[in-house]
Amino acid sequence: MESFCYFLSTSLLLLLPWLQQSNANVEHHNTKQPQLDGCDFFQGSWVVDDSYPLYDSSTCPFIKQGFDCQKNGRPDKHYLKYRWQPKACTLPRFNGEDFLKRFKGKKIMFVGDSLSENQWQSLTCLVHAAIPQAQVNKSIKGDLQTITWPEYGISITLCFNAFLVDLIDSIEGGQLWKGVDTLVFNTWHWWLHNGSIQPWDYIQIGGKLIKDMDRLAAFKRGLTTWSKWVDFNINPAMTNVFFQGISPTHNFGEEWKEKLATCKGQTEPIKGSTYPGALPPAVGVVKEVLSKMSKLVSLLDITILSQLRKDGHPSIYNGGQRSDCSHWCLAGVPDTWNELLYAIVITQ
Repeated sequence: MESFCYFLSTSLLLLLPWLQQSNANVEHHNTKQPQLDGCDFFQGSWVVDDSYPLYDSSTCPFIKQGFDCQKNGRPDKHYLKYRWQPKACTLPRFNGEDFLKRFKGKKIMFVGDSLSENQWQSLTCLVHAAIPQAQVNKSIKGDLQTITWPEYGISITLCFNAFLVDLIDSIEGGQLWKGVDTLVFNTWHWWLHNGSIQPWDYIQIGGKLIKDMDRLAAFKRGLTTWSKWVDFNINPAMTNVFFQGISPTHNFGEEWKEKLATCKGQTEPIKGSTYPGALPPAVGVVKEVLSKMSKLVSLLDITILSQLRKDGHPSIYNGGQRSDCSHWCLAGVPDTWNELLYAIVITQ
């Protein structure tokens, strides 16, 4: 089967017409809010824990060069020693053996851009750390990458699809999403690209072609198309659906009161539970779209906890020429995203 998990680089992006915008102040009654005895997993702060990281990046065979900050020469290691501490409870520590039992014979798929790749590689490293001697297979077919542990019958796949929507007013790529036990979707960063890295020449809305449009509005339309696909095609009794949430960048130090700074040279998180800067506007769009869905979707509301980690990016230790303040070092912050994923699974 031809892979439809692709990076949109062709000349035309076609989006479905969408419902008219309603009030932004909506109740998020269709979004699962993970709780443990009334605890909100996503409100808290970072604390030092010498038992972290959860794995040694040098022993994980799945980390790409751009995420392997230690291998790329990052001199400090203190950023590896932080654990996310919710205000009202302790986040369950990722237990690889328990995870394998729960997901034995199951298929997990991450669908999205390179931030999905960040989380996908993190989860494969967490699993590998639990069973380092187990047989493992890796297959690559186009933009579909799968890690399989035959003994446990578990597969963890990355389906690279930066926008979640296809080039026509439907989601043909969704055929590969069917029959998967756990789906984790993500999109946002590529909606912002313009100039020479803008991945389309025109946008079609209905029968009208336009050169460009407000990117937040385009994101909302694309996400609404995706939400309709999920509502129509997913059976919650068979498939758990998650949305990764919006991963923040740290390109502008004025957000955290360090004028002219970036993530480069940052070695500590922001103290406390409040980020000085604003939330990315896409956060509100995600919550609004999810709230209107008829099928329940678990939101990994990672934005604020990740905003506090200005120290967690590869910056110049990414194996390339440019500093990277968008992706995350592995081991690092995406491991906490997967601890949150695991916590939601075991508390549902």
